[in-house]
Parts: sequence; C-alpha cells; structure tokens
Amino acid sequence: MAIKVNKRERENFNSLLYRFNKKMKRSGIFYEVKRRRFHKKPPNDTTKKKSALHKMKKEKEIKTMRRYAEGPFDRSI
Repeated sequence: MAIKVNKRERENFNSLLYRFNKKMKRSGIFYEVKRRRFHKKPPNDTTKKKSALHKMKKEKEIKTMRRYAEGPFDRSI
C-alpha cells in the first residue's frame, strides 16, 4: 500500500510533509510498523511451565519470609 501526495501549486515543503504525515497516520502504517517491530514470539509450553514453577517457588519463599518477618517484609518497622 503506497501513500502518494502530489505537491500543490505554490505549496512549500513543510505543508507537503505535514499532509504526507497526516495521511500516513490515518492509514495506520505507523501503527503496523511499530507492532511488527516490537513483536514477541509467544512462549512455548516448556517455557510456560518453567515460568509457572518459578513463580510458585518465589511466592512460597515470600510467604515464608513474611511468616518469620525476615528481610524487607518485616511488618514491625
């Protein structure tokens, strides 16, 4: 999909550039380019399982630390 803007008679470069940018934004090309540039592949099943296990382990550690009031979770301060 090509965006084409013709220069009008006695039109300066700044106004031509402004019209071009406006057409680009309306067409959604900027959005599409950003979406493709920062696309992350979805994690596979093994990665999901490892992540879930890690999260469960960390939650258990935090719960234990809070129980014994160790570290930054000390509520007496």
